[in-house]
Amino acid sequence: MARSLETLRTRLGTLRLPLETPDAERSREVRRRSVDQLDDYLLPRLRAQQAPLLVVVGGSTGAGKSTLVNSLLGEGVTAPGVLRPTTRAPVLVHHPLDARWFTGDRVLPGLARVTTAGGPAPGGRATRGPVPPAPGGGTAEPHTLRMVASEVLPRGLALLDAPDIDSVEQANRDLAAQLLGAADLWLFVTTAARYADAVPWDLLASAAARRAQVAMVLDRVDPGAEATADDLSDLMAEQGLADARLFVLPETGLTSEGYLPEDAVAPVADWLTGLGGDAGARAAVIAATRDGVVDDLVLRADELADAAYAQQEADTRLRAAVAGAYSDAVAHVRAATADGALLRGEVLARWQDFVGTGEFFRALEHRIGRVRDAVGAFFRGAPRQAPQVEQAIAHGLESVILDAAEDAAERCYAAWRGDGAGRALLDGLELSRASGTLRADVGEQIRGWQADVLDLVREQGSARRGTARALSLGVNGLGVALMILVFASTGGLSGIEVGIAGGTAVLAQRLLEAVFGEDAVRRLAVEAKDRLSVRVRAVLDGQAARYTAQLDAMGTADAGGAALRSAARGVAAAADAERGARASSDGGEAARAAAASGPVRGLRGAGMSGAGDLAAGRSAPGRVPDATSGAGPDQLGRSDDTEEQAGRRRGFWHRLFGREEAGR
Repeated sequence: MARSLETLRTRLGTLRLPLETPDAERSREVRRRSVDQLDDYLLPRLRAQQAPLLVVVGGSTGAGKSTLVNSLLGEGVTAPGVLRPTTRAPVLVHHPLDARWFTGDRVLPGLARVTTAGGPAPGGRATRGPVPPAPGGGTAEPHTLRMVASEVLPRGLALLDAPDIDSVEQANRDLAAQLLGAADLWLFVTTAARYADAVPWDLLASAAARRAQVAMVLDRVDPGAEATADDLSDLMAEQGLADARLFVLPETGLTSEGYLPEDAVAPVADWLTGLGGDAGARAAVIAATRDGVVDDLVLRADELADAAYAQQEADTRLRAAVAGAYSDAVAHVRAATADGALLRGEVLARWQDFVGTGEFFRALEHRIGRVRDAVGAFFRGAPRQAPQVEQAIAHGLESVILDAAEDAAERCYAAWRGDGAGRALLDGLELSRASGTLRADVGEQIRGWQADVLDLVREQGSARRGTARALSLGVNGLGVALMILVFASTGGLSGIEVGIAGGTAVLAQRLLEAVFGEDAVRRLAVEAKDRLSVRVRAVLDGQAARYTAQLDAMGTADAGGAALRSAARGVAAAADAERGARASSDGGEAARAAAASGPVRGLRGAGMSGAGDLAAGRSAPGRVPDATSGAGPDQLGRSDDTEEQAGRRRGFWHRLFGREEAGR
C-alpha cells in the first residue's frame, strides 16, 4: 500500500495542468488537496500506524473551539477571543512522551514547529469576552504549528485546535482545510446560531464523501431550543453523516478559571476517553478514516487523469490550429511560385532586358549546335544583367512569403483567441502579427536558395563535357534561366501575359537544354523547386514555433494522464489486498469493522446528549454517555457499564484534567 501510494504521489507531483481548460482551476485545487492529504496524513499514517490518534478540532468563527480544548484539558493551551481571526497558528496538544511523533515531518511537513511548554496560553485565561489576540495564538504566523506538551492528555491521543474554516483570511481557511484533511478524526464545533452556514457544510460534505470520521459539537444551545439539535441531526443525515456523534453543549457561564463547567464538557471528555484509552477503538477510527481517504484519492486520481487528458486535447487542438494555418501558408507560397504569377511585372521586365529580343531569339529557332554558339555569344555580351533578374526574383518571392506568413499569424491568433486555453497563453505576447525579424529571415533564405541554384548549375556542368566553356562565361545566366523555369507554369496568367510568360519559359528551357540536355534540365528544375520548398518551410516553421513554443514550455503534450490512471489502479489493487488481509487476520471484530465500506458504526449511540434531553428538562451535557458507543461493543469494550469500565473511564477523566485517581 505504501509503495503504491508513493507512486501515486510521484505521479501527482509531475502532473501538469497549466492550460486553462474548462475545469482546470478546480482540477488544480483537487490536485493540491490530494498531494496535501498524501503528505500530511496518508503516507505518514501508513509509515507510523502506532502514532497517536490525531483529533482536529475545527469549526466556524467564534464557535468556541479553543475554549472547548482548554476546558477539556483544564489548561489554557490555546487563546480564545472574539477578535477575528482568533486562532491563526494551529495548536497541537500532545502527551510529552508522544512528542517525537509530531516534532519531525511525519505529519504536516509543510508547517514549521514552535514548541511551547504546557500551562496557560500566552493570552491569559480563557474567556468568552472581548480580549486582544494572543501573541502566541491569534497573531502567530499561520504556517507554523505550535506544539504544546500536556501531561493531562493521555498517551495515544492528540488534539489540534485549527483556524476558523470561514476565516476572513484566505490563508487561514486554506490551512484549516489542510489540517482537517490530516485528521484521523474531526471534532467539528458549531453553534446554535451558525450550524446551518454553507461553508462548514461544504467541508462536512467532502468529509462524508470520503468517509472521514466526524463528531459534531453543537455549542451555546439555549434551554428549550431542542429543535436546533433536531434540525442539525436532520442536516447531518442528509449530508451522509447520520452515524456521526453529536454532542449538545448548553449556553452557560464560564468558571472562575475561564473554562466551561466540567459537567458541560463531560460527554465529549467521556467519548474521548473511549477513543484515547482503547487501542482497538483508536485502530478502528484510524483504519476507517484511512480507508475512506484511500478510496477518495483513487476517485480523485481518476478525475485528475481525465483533467490531464483534457490538457493534452487542448494542446493538440492548439497545435493543430497552428499547423493548419502555416501548412496553408506553405501551400500558398508553393502555388504562387508554380503558376507563373512571379513572372509578372519586374521579374518579366528584368528577364527581357537580360535576354533581349534580337539574334538570340532567332538563334533558338535553329539547331542545337547553333543554339550553343548563340549561348556563348549571349553570355559574352550580356552577363552583367543577371544579378538584376536575381534581385527581381528575390523581391517577388519575398512579397509572396511575407504575405503568407502574415495571414497565417492572423489566423493562429484568431483561433487561439477563441479558445480559452489559447487565450490565456496570448496575454503579454505580440503574436497577432509576424515577427519583426521575418523580413530579414526571408531575405536570408531566398539568398540561400539562389546560391543553391547556382551550385546545381555548377555541379551539373562539372559532370558533363562540352559545357565548361559556356559555364565559364555564364553560370549566373544559366542559374537565372533555371530560376525562371521553376516559376514557368502559366496557370495563373491570362491574355497577353500567357504569351509573354510562355515565351519566357520556352526561352529559359531551350537555353538550359542547349547546355545540359532535356533530362538534366527536368531534374534540375525539380531539385530547385524542392530546395525552395525546404527553405520556405524553414521560414514558416520558425514563425509557427512562436506559438508552439508556448505549449512546449507548458509541457502538456503528455500531461501524465495515463501514468496517473495506472498509479490509481495500483492503489486500488493494493487497498483491496490490504483490506482482505486485514479482514481475514486475527485482528477480531475491530479489524473487520475498519475494513467495511462505511464509517465506524455507532458513534451516535444511546448515550448521545441531544434535544430530547433538553426537552425533558434534564441537564443533557451532564450525562456521561457510554464510552463504548464509539464503535460498537467489540471495538470499544462491552456495552454494559461494568465497574471495571467505569473505573477506567474515571481514571482517564481525572488524568484529562490533571487530577490524581482516588486511591493512587
